[in-house]
Amino acid sequence: MNEIFQAIRNNALAIGIFAIVTAAVIAFTQLGTRDKIAHNKAEFQARALYEIVPKTVDPELLSHEIQFRAAPELGYPSGSTGWQAINSGEVVTVLLPVIAPDGYSGNIELLVGVNADSSLAGVRVLSHKETPGLGDKIELSKSDWIMAFEGARMAVNRDENWAVKKDGGKFDQFTGATITPRAVVNATARAIEFFRAHRAQLLQPVTADAASAAGVTQ
Repeated sequence: MNEIFQAIRNNALAIGIFAIVTAAVIAFTQLGTRDKIAHNKAEFQARALYEIVPKTVDPELLSHEIQFRAAPELGYPSGSTGWQAINSGEVVTVLLPVIAPDGYSGNIELLVGVNADSSLAGVRVLSHKETPGLGDKIELSKSDWIMAFEGARMAVNRDENWAVKKDGGKFDQFTGATITPRAVVNATARAIEFFRAHRAQLLQPVTADAASAAGVTQ
């Protein structure tokens, strides 16, 4: 009987050690993977920034960060980070992170560039979970649909033309997929409206000598 108990105890001890070692390996793997994912996301974001605003306009764009204490209109109620493209001492374009919460498969993270005159410099998709072959056409690598935003203007807030054609607007939808482009168009409109509402602060270069006291900080 003692031999049976001893065998059970040894097996339990072995299983316990195995579980501890396995948990440690998983934890270290997750840590390494998380860091790699964060690094890859940062690199992808940097590429998207420079696709909207070329380095020739502002080679120091990545260092011109602006912090939003709260931006629920953009989908970031706890705050987020944007960028100012500065040329000859003036902000020529503001790049805003925006979340479209109404994608077909969940959130669509966007980067929207709004020029000083409220026209669009461009829009890029940072992440999404839309259906391959349908909704993923919002990616520049899959189609040029997203390029339709370059230079586009929204006449007034809640502009009826700022919608997909199925809803009476000017933007194309995808065959068999309207929800995804509709979500992107609506989110982009919110970004423009946010820019207009905070235009004075957003166009003030955020430096050590000039920091906005109205929601935008260095």
